[in-house]
Amino acid sequence: MSVKKLRLPAPAKLNLMLRIVGRRPDGYHLLQTVFQFIDRCDWIELSPRQDGLIRLSNPLQGVPEESDLTVRAALLLRHAVGDDSLGVQITVEKNLPMGGGLGGGSSDAATTLLGLNALWDLGLSIDALAGLGLKLGADVPVFVRGFAAWGEGVGEDLTPLPELPEPWYLVLAPPCHVATGAVFSSPELTRDNKQIKISDFVAGQQENHCLPVVVKMYPKIGEAINAVGEYAQSPKLTGTGACVFGAFDSKADAENAARSLSVEWLVFVAKGMNRSSVHSALGIA
Repeated sequence: MSVKKLRLPAPAKLNLMLRIVGRRPDGYHLLQTVFQFIDRCDWIELSPRQDGLIRLSNPLQGVPEESDLTVRAALLLRHAVGDDSLGVQITVEKNLPMGGGLGGGSSDAATTLLGLNALWDLGLSIDALAGLGLKLGADVPVFVRGFAAWGEGVGEDLTPLPELPEPWYLVLAPPCHVATGAVFSSPELTRDNKQIKISDFVAGQQENHCLPVVVKMYPKIGEAINAVGEYAQSPKLTGTGACVFGAFDSKADAENAARSLSVEWLVFVAKGMNRSSVHSALGIA
């Protein structure tokens, strides 16, 4: 085992579109979505242990250590290679709001898989890691694969979109946590929307079909959409929220809007990225 320590980014994602186009017999919804990364991130530190234990230095309050996605990712990876001697100390620096639709937990898990593949010198392929990631959550594979993508199925069937514009985003985090399960189980959610093509998205079909339900359940998110809409055209909800965002041509314009909105809201500015920063950090092509 290598003795080095790794400190790696776990970038957030935005859903630039989210369509609900069906439902599987097991209850999972069939989606069409577009993922893009931003340069706002959590940080994952991985230090090898010689005692074969997998430990989390700073468990989240109210979340048992064994339930944390980073620990689950490490255990899953170790089980997959069949070597119980592999150990790691995991430290998570959380910067992304929880329950905001930015994929923080999924990204943390993906960075753990990618980082431990390197730290433990396992040599598993990205396909193999993405397959493991899907067992942890539908959003984990896109973070493992590390490219902006068109997603279908439950979000795991990915087509790279390397030519997406990479604008500056203003992201606003309303003071609420969306219960994703409640949104997807709402009788008011339309589940048989028409499927579209990537070209339709590029031409401007960029709705989020969860937005009407989410705004009705969480009026503060509607207020947030309106607030961002004062500065950016076509403000959007990422995933089921709660975070909303708007795109800007320049960092200065995004920062000017952020200064005004920060009087009443929690906001940050981030750059859109079509390649994941953890892939860059690990030298993955």
